[in-house]
Amino acid sequence: MATSRIGRPLRHPDRWLAAVCVTVAGGTHVPLIPDHLREAPYIGILFIALVVVSAVLAVSLLVHDSPAVWTSVVVVMATAVAAFLVSRTIGLPQMPDDIGDWTGEAMGMPAVAAETLATLLGVATLGAARHGRIRSSTARI
Repeated sequence: MATSRIGRPLRHPDRWLAAVCVTVAGGTHVPLIPDHLREAPYIGILFIALVVVSAVLAVSLLVHDSPAVWTSVVVVMATAVAAFLVSRTIGLPQMPDDIGDWTGEAMGMPAVAAETLATLLGVATLGAARHGRIRSSTARI
C-alpha cells in the first residue's frame, strides 16, 4: 500500500469524525470567551485562538487531510486537553477557582471529550499512514 507524502491528502474516512470533534472543541469555547476576557484576559485570547484554529483545522481535514494537518490536529487538541488538566490540578494564573472543579463548567466535559477523541483519531491516522495502512487517493499504485 502507498503512503502519503507530507503534502498529499490521505482521504482517511475518519477525517469527517475528526472535523466534527475539532468543530465541537472550538465551539464549546465560544460562550466562555466573554467571561474569560474579563476574568483572565490571556485565557479569553487563547480561547479565541482555539476557536479560529479549530475552524481552520476542521476545514483543512475535509479539504486536504495531509499528515501535516493531522499532526496539527494532534498538537492543538492535545494542548487543549493538557491546559484543561493543568487548570484543574495545579491551576493557571488568574484562575485559582478552577482547581478541583472538574464538572463545574457545563462545556468542560464535552470539550475535553471532543479534544481527546480528535487527538486519538489523529494519532491513529498518523500511525496508520506511517506504516502504509492508508492508501492515499492520489498515490500511484
